[in-house]
Amino acid sequence: MFFELKSLFVHYEKIEALKGVSLVSEEGLVIAIMGANGAGKSTILKAIFGLKRPSGGEVWFRNQRIDGKSPRQIARLGIGYVPEGKRLFLQMTVLENLLMGAYLRKDKREVNEDIDHVYERFPILKQRRYQLSRNLSGGEQQMLATGRALMARPRLLLMDEPTLGLSPIMVQEIARIIRDINKEGVSIILVEQNARLALSVAHKGYVLETGSIVLQGSSQELAHSEHIKRAYLGG
Repeated sequence: MFFELKSLFVHYEKIEALKGVSLVSEEGLVIAIMGANGAGKSTILKAIFGLKRPSGGEVWFRNQRIDGKSPRQIARLGIGYVPEGKRLFLQMTVLENLLMGAYLRKDKREVNEDIDHVYERFPILKQRRYQLSRNLSGGEQQMLATGRALMARPRLLLMDEPTLGLSPIMVQEIARIIRDINKEGVSIILVEQNARLALSVAHKGYVLETGSIVLQGSSQELAHSEHIKRAYLGG
């Protein structure tokens, strides 16, 4: 199995944020995790990437158990992370942020090639490459956060609310970017409140409510679910 969560529990002191969440993905898929604010969606990604230690359950990636490993170790295994709120180095330039994404890599020639590839994907970043990242628009910052994660050459990319606060036009651009990244062979786990967008780019989805999976299925199945229509699509 390419990726699997097995009955994952996470606590914040006495609060149980995740209550036995299980999830599986084959390689090459986009998996969407949907739900309201506070449902535990971001906690799943933090647990996968080693930023929050599970209190129970297991995380498996490419037949290796990874819960308990540090974020650095997990990044080395081929998992990238685009955090909610972008979390850029605001006092650094666009180029410096991209180089930080490759800090575990020693192959300078290939790093430079990947920077060129990021610029091909996001031409605006090439134009802004010597500007401080704090001076970018929200959409440009999201592109940079995504480009920085891709500099580690991940096999699996975790994306936490990439469309939050963006204009409708920019939301559609982010959807295109997700599809393009996936077409290049990168698997994606997408946490997203915008269920309509999530279902438009994902192969499979999970609906999380108060720390538990309440619904799962293909994106087509979920798009026709009465629960999804009522709760998330305004149907």
